[in-house]
Amino acid sequence: MHHARRPTPSPVAFVLKWVAIAAAVALISVVSITAYAVTSVTQQFSSNAVDIGNPTAAPPAPPPFLGAYEGGFNLLVVGTDNDPNQGVSFGERDATLNDVNILLHVSADHQNAVVVSFPRDLVIPQPECTDPATGTVNEASDAEALNDAWGRGGLACTAATISGFTGVDIQYAAATSFDGVIELTNAVGGVEVCLTGDIADTDSGLYLSAGRTVIQGQDALAFLRNRKGVGDGSDLSRIGSQQQYLSSLLRKIKSESTLSDITKVYGLAQAAAQNIKPSTSLQSPDSMVSLALTLKDIDLAKVVFVSYPVAEYVNDINKVQPVPELADQLFTKILADQPFTLSPDSAPTGSADEGEAAPDPAPTDAAPPADAAPTDSAATPEVIEGLSGQNAAEETCAVPN
Repeated sequence: MHHARRPTPSPVAFVLKWVAIAAAVALISVVSITAYAVTSVTQQFSSNAVDIGNPTAAPPAPPPFLGAYEGGFNLLVVGTDNDPNQGVSFGERDATLNDVNILLHVSADHQNAVVVSFPRDLVIPQPECTDPATGTVNEASDAEALNDAWGRGGLACTAATISGFTGVDIQYAAATSFDGVIELTNAVGGVEVCLTGDIADTDSGLYLSAGRTVIQGQDALAFLRNRKGVGDGSDLSRIGSQQQYLSSLLRKIKSESTLSDITKVYGLAQAAAQNIKPSTSLQSPDSMVSLALTLKDIDLAKVVFVSYPVAEYVNDINKVQPVPELADQLFTKILADQPFTLSPDSAPTGSADEGEAAPDPAPTDAAPPADAAPTDSAATPEVIEGLSGQNAAEETCAVPN
């Protein structure tokens, strides 16, 4: 009995067969690695979550799947000094302090955002707080420096202090230390900053030449920590440098499509998971994605960075106190979800204006309708005179002390 001879496969078919097998194996590997990476990042992030329980605030709505939140939100970002995890490489302190306190408000229509920096030496009332490490209950205080809040009750106490003082319900909060700043900056490939002159500050370890330079690693941290080498040597000048840095970071993320680069996104996620302590309301990946999607389309010129208005504290020249009238104007706008702008001479303390960056490019196929109504000057956001800050589209340079 004769069997039919099987056709001899051609070299091309043989190669294609193994290419298909290799592609299938690669696809399975990528899916497996991605699933592991997402699970790993999620577990790391969730394990550090802190309940900032605010019984008077409405709980945040569940995040939509891969979509922006509906409505606005408030997020508190805290930078700690002398976090136990940072070791002794940045010096030893008696206690952990919340030295950077930034409140982000995004409007309900997702068209505007305000970023308020609170000086660490701002003397304000603080509520009763419980130390999460020891269980010690710290009584309420009528007048205490803001950066004492972390020692009184960690992230929850810091959020409760700012929420109670401003009247803003804080749904989300996140804290990071020195190492977090370094890793997050490295994850985006560095951030460009500008100086009007050379800075050589032995206190912070900052040594930079005049002009523009991209900083990352220890240089980025030194730039953000530097106080004596910029402006008048105060914490307000340091806030000016931080606003310049954050504005530049936001411009880079939007101009270079960082959020569409899977390598950078994963690097940011890993850096965040390993170095950020979130509130429990922020611990899920859906929450993080939704917040990012809510922010991504806001015009840079409508993201306003502002310093909380202060004056010298009556009992201590090294501390500051609120300027009530100006602070009321600021938070009346925020609480009413109304946009505002700053005056032309509002450059942050210790900074100089360098003109406005190029605006966000409009889609090439976008054109105003033929029957579009003329611009209504009455709809132009109100200018709040006396506030210090900048918008994210403006480029500023740090002025050496």
